Amino acid sequence: MLMSYVGHTLFSVLITWIVYLLALKLFKKFNKPWLNPLYTATILLVILLFLLQVDYEMYSNGTGLFSLLQGTVVVSMAVPLYSQWPFLKKHFHKIFVSIMFGSFLGIFFVWLSAKVLELKTEVIASLIPKSVTIPVALSAAEALGGIPSLTILFVLTSALISLIFGPRCLEWLSIKSKIAKGLAMGACAQALGVGKSFQWGEEAGAMGSVGMTMSAVLVSLFIPILSLVIS
Repeated sequence: MLMSYVGHTLFSVLITWIVYLLALKLFKKFNKPWLNPLYTATILLVILLFLLQVDYEMYSNGTGLFSLLQGTVVVSMAVPLYSQWPFLKKHFHKIFVSIMFGSFLGIFFVWLSAKVLELKTEVIASLIPKSVTIPVALSAAEALGGIPSLTILFVLTSALISLIFGPRCLEWLSIKSKIAKGLAMGACAQALGVGKSFQWGEEAGAMGSVGMTMSAVLVSLFIPILSLVIS
């Protein structure tokens, strides 16, 4: 049993590492946002597992290490928050109001568009938490009666679109505030947005972390209200 688990883990780590290196090389060569390794590696991995006829459960059983590393990465985002605490404290009211208002409007327009298009209740429930991190989005979608696979698709698509067009939109609107840019990218593109925000400086990166975290918390708090609205 132990040897089987170790074997699955080694296989999953090795094949994921190889695919990620290929995706990263592709991204660096063409330098296009839509070639972000998060997406290209996923597509390449699915194709490779299909060609090798590897059972998904076998691969999934060996991915526990990645879950551990993902948690470490999320916790590490608290470091810039700590170093930028005076800055965050000074602008707390602006940050809170912006994220709360933005989260509400995002949810409202998704719900309104879904109603106009006459989408099914399950699809609406899967679509509403599209702008928060996947773990929170899945919990929210499950509580609302959504479909997990659709929620993951919507979250990843939303993050990719925000990563591609977000910086251009901010530039087009002549928004130069590090607070606004970081919050917008963190709230819309989640971890990818946080990574992009750090390219603008540590203050913007800290704002990205705040945007990602606070939007997830607010969506979680909205769930009881959302369940009534959807039903």
